[in-house]
Amino acid sequence: MTDQTPQVRLARAKEASRATAALTSDDKARALEAIAVALEQNAATIIEANSRDVARGEADGIGDSLIDRLRLDEKRVRALASAVREVTGLPDPVGRVVGGHRMPNGVTLEQVRVPFGVVGAIYEARPNVTVDIAALALRSGNAVVLRGGSAARDSNTVLVQIMREALQSAGVTPEAVQTVDDFGRDGAKALMNGRGYIDVLVPRGSAGLIETVVTESTVPVIETGAGNVHIVLDESAPDDWSRDIVVNAKVQRPSVCNAVETVLVLRQAAPRLVPLVASALQSEGVAIHGDDMVAGLVSNVIPATDEDWATEYLSLDIAMKVVDSLDDALDHIRRYSTGHTESIITTDTRNAERFLVEVDSAVVMVNTSTRFTDGGEFGFGAEVGISTQKLHARGPMGLSELTSTKWLARGSGQTRS
Repeated sequence: MTDQTPQVRLARAKEASRATAALTSDDKARALEAIAVALEQNAATIIEANSRDVARGEADGIGDSLIDRLRLDEKRVRALASAVREVTGLPDPVGRVVGGHRMPNGVTLEQVRVPFGVVGAIYEARPNVTVDIAALALRSGNAVVLRGGSAARDSNTVLVQIMREALQSAGVTPEAVQTVDDFGRDGAKALMNGRGYIDVLVPRGSAGLIETVVTESTVPVIETGAGNVHIVLDESAPDDWSRDIVVNAKVQRPSVCNAVETVLVLRQAAPRLVPLVASALQSEGVAIHGDDMVAGLVSNVIPATDEDWATEYLSLDIAMKVVDSLDDALDHIRRYSTGHTESIITTDTRNAERFLVEVDSAVVMVNTSTRFTDGGEFGFGAEVGISTQKLHARGPMGLSELTSTKWLARGSGQTRS
């Protein structure tokens, strides 16, 4: 093993994780504040590096949604620093007692939260994730190894350097933040096969990237899924709620995983709601991919195909379908949902409660925009990602999801008979 292999970086992170696990809550808070200050002080350098990534992405034609996720400006850099400070202000999960009891023989048991050790992350065109995951990992006592992809190469290089220098200034080992970007695909493979070094791996990005990481990894993976997100409008859905919530869920930031992709309208409400909602969407530049009934109620509709119902557009496109009943809406969601977020607009309490119970997604909503599925909005500060799996973590992942537990047993000479 030489210094020119990704395994060296993983080994350094593993060694650093022993030090980060021993940091006090105040130690970690000081380190994160140093990172936040450094991001603000180096905003111009970050933006300059990012502009090179954006120019290269535009030349390569990576698409508007990825360009939007890639771009950093002064406001977004300030938001990165703010997110780090929000993480700093969150309760430290390490050492928190989550369970315990006294055994009949007098041995006391406590189950407490502990860091995982080394958190790996593979993602693409998301320089904000570089900072978010590093901050969450450090606050929860972990080291982190990052693979941010070629699209954000210059941005991530600068961000990692800034964070490592900030940690050094705060008296924390800079080896707690590592990147394997410079090793390209070999770096990603090292993360996916880093048994003994990587304790948990989190992929964030396209469905293809996530599928590759899930299927090829030999280390534990927390799957963050694509967002084929649905909103259902039932017979009782108010006009203003339907219009405003759907438009917000699609238009406010269409390139993210919690943006709505399909609207299902119950047949009895279709003549009232489809023209209203479609007109509001079209006025915002949204292209509607609709079924025959939608096309009969609205002009300039693109005929929908089965592929549209399964598509995460991440753009100003939306699929719209008229269904006969709530049963049919639930069946459609079961068939096409990726298990991310679904919402129903209704004033019918029974429909609302049935939707909450029967929809099997990480986040299920009533009468609100799907854009609220977000770690920051949920009060977690920055987020690791939005998990669509069912083991350990589900939905927006914050500090607690980057910890495991261990049992502490305290006795006074007991032996087992």
